[in-house]
Amino acid sequence: MIPKMYFDTSVFGGVFDQEFEEETKKLFEMVKTGEIVCMYSDIVELELETAPKWVKEHFRNLSHQAMAFIEIDETSENLARQYLIEGVVGKTSLDDCRHIAMATVHKADFLVSWNFKHIVNVFRIQGYNAINLKNGYRPLEIRSPKDIVSHG
Repeated sequence: MIPKMYFDTSVFGGVFDQEFEEETKKLFEMVKTGEIVCMYSDIVELELETAPKWVKEHFRNLSHQAMAFIEIDETSENLARQYLIEGVVGKTSLDDCRHIAMATVHKADFLVSWNFKHIVNVFRIQGYNAINLKNGYRPLEIRSPKDIVSHG
């Protein structure tokens, strides 16, 4: 079975960040070759509206055949707000919570992000998953692209 991986917005910009470029390009190559399915959302599209031109072009030029689009819905929104209510992250991180919630509700095998402050952080991951379990969802595997390509 091909793993479904929800990419947050940081992954799409990682292609043009010297620190993250190598692993991010390898990750998108895995999407291109069909080794993984890239899940992305309307939140990603919205956040990319303010991204630099080259990031937007990279996103538009991806083959969307190996990608799965999902939208925020009431269930995901409610779960995202629970992360905030429980204090996993601060109120300014609602969109980060939406990424986590959509990946959880839509049963992604992994959420992939370069956001080490609010997402790929062992303490945050424990908090997100405690709330996921409390709401009847399975724990979500949250990793950086480096983790995926080094074990892919």
